[in-house]
Amino acid sequence: MSEKNMKTTNKSFAGTPMSGRSGKHGPMGMLSVEKPKAFKSTLKRLIRYFQAYRLYLLVIGVVAGASTLFSVLAPKVMSIGVNSIETMVEQRMQGLEPAMDYPFIFKVLGGLMSLYLVSSALQVWEYYLMANVSQNIVRQMRSEVQQKLTRLPLAYFDRVTHGEVLSRAVGDVGNIASSLQESVVQVVTGTVTLVGVFLMMVLISKSLTLVVLLSIPMYFFIAKPIIFRAQKLFNKRQKSNGELNSIIEEMYAALRTVKAYGKEEATKAQFQEINEAYCDAGWKAQFITGIIMPLTTFISNLSYVLVCIASGLLFAAGKITLGDVAAFLMYVKLFSGPVNQMTSISNAIQSSIASAERIFEILDAEEEQEGDLQDPVFEDGEVVFDHIDFSYSEDQSLIEDLHLHVKDGEMVAIVGPTGAGKTTLVNLLMRFYDLKNGVIRIGGIDTAMCRRSDVRAQFGMVLQDTWLFNGTIMENIRYGNALATDDACIEAAKKAQAHHFITTLPDSYDTVLNEEATNISQGEKQLITIARTLLHNPKILILDEATSNVDTLTEQRIQDGMAAIMKDRTCFIIAHRLSTIKNAHNILVMDKGQIVETGTHDVLMKQKGAYARLYQAQFANVL
Repeated sequence: MSEKNMKTTNKSFAGTPMSGRSGKHGPMGMLSVEKPKAFKSTLKRLIRYFQAYRLYLLVIGVVAGASTLFSVLAPKVMSIGVNSIETMVEQRMQGLEPAMDYPFIFKVLGGLMSLYLVSSALQVWEYYLMANVSQNIVRQMRSEVQQKLTRLPLAYFDRVTHGEVLSRAVGDVGNIASSLQESVVQVVTGTVTLVGVFLMMVLISKSLTLVVLLSIPMYFFIAKPIIFRAQKLFNKRQKSNGELNSIIEEMYAALRTVKAYGKEEATKAQFQEINEAYCDAGWKAQFITGIIMPLTTFISNLSYVLVCIASGLLFAAGKITLGDVAAFLMYVKLFSGPVNQMTSISNAIQSSIASAERIFEILDAEEEQEGDLQDPVFEDGEVVFDHIDFSYSEDQSLIEDLHLHVKDGEMVAIVGPTGAGKTTLVNLLMRFYDLKNGVIRIGGIDTAMCRRSDVRAQFGMVLQDTWLFNGTIMENIRYGNALATDDACIEAAKKAQAHHFITTLPDSYDTVLNEEATNISQGEKQLITIARTLLHNPKILILDEATSNVDTLTEQRIQDGMAAIMKDRTCFIIAHRLSTIKNAHNILVMDKGQIVETGTHDVLMKQKGAYARLYQAQFANVL
């Protein structure tokens, strides 16, 4: 039974979750590329996250407006100084001695410096506020994704690879974080700037303003088809990124296997193929959005030239002053700047929307259905499978009309060939999957009526593939009961036969286990897992041949530890070595989702049926 695939599911019980069936993935678990969702609906949904920060956004709008007001007034103030200098030049040209009003000129210069200084200070404040808003929104989104992942059924993780989930939960959220602040600030500032500059241009010259406005439709005529094309490319790039993360995660997780089978070159070729697809989608998306800037710059320059010609003609006709010409030309540059920015930031916007789509796909995924019964009291570990039906897919039934009654404190062994349904039976017991028909009762309570966490809290698990996290040995044992004292953890370790080897380590219980816990042996890992399960003190145990990967001496220590946790508890043992289950109260022989035989070891051996054949075949192999 694989434990690796279940690490991201429920961890509220001692031991580790059990693996379900693998999904239908491509090579190395790659997903097929799905069609992107609508741009507008995703954008609207993303905007909803800003509703909680309406006050912040109001302040940002006011600050942006004030900053823009000061920067927009600057050219008009400058025009006053230019007009003053123009007057002096005209006096000199008429042969008069101009009166040089230096105090006035310096006053204009001081006013300009003050306007730009205040405008810059307000922009800093604007960016500070927007950074606060954007990071809080991303924090909320990241929390929603994390909480959603804990509520998703095991079947979801059968369909979606770990690399894909990691790409969305980390990569896509991070992408939104990096582009959200920049995009929103530029949109807010650009919009306010456009309004302010437009009003000032109208105030100076309506005819020159009309020349500028004629160029605006050209911006959107160019940008719209490019944005539409870029959206598809950014979606493809983000999906390729998920596939890339998936193959990297699987490749390094199974690095020993890859090396053992000499598959380095094949794996490298597979990685290269996905990497090329990611690169191809990436450069196309960047290029498509990148060409917006030079095209809009060309339109801006063309508009600027036309305004220069028109303003020159008006100045020659005496309909506009030189200062107003200089101010208007500055306003043209200010006006074209936000237009160019708002089209060029489509790159960041497209990337954010593509990431948001992928995040919303997780948030919209169907969740596990919880029961209404709150805080159920399970009197004992009695388990009843009442005529249950189950299938992983609609077109292929696995378990049909299965009935089983396990009394409290009984030890039940489940045996059978691969694919017989042994693991599925346990997965249904812990509500990793929902039944198609029938009822499962624990202590007389229908588990479908309970919250999954309440059901799973009744179980402890010891599997053949142990799972320990990066941390101290004490922390790993306390994982079975977060409120347990150090003395309780040590007592559990003693009962599990783990105390002796732990005390021989340099830091004893404070020894830090690395990511894969390779600094202790397989048997020692198993003993720590048993101690963790003992500390959890469950009503029902699930054991998956915990001694199959260790030597004979360690096996005896593990068996002694397991005897402590099996005492007076209902136990389900998925058996691989049939010699270890001779003392089971009941042995279930499964085949194709059905219990084909049931009884004690001696009874089943006398029947000379499926169990006897399995036992004899295994014994013959041992000989």
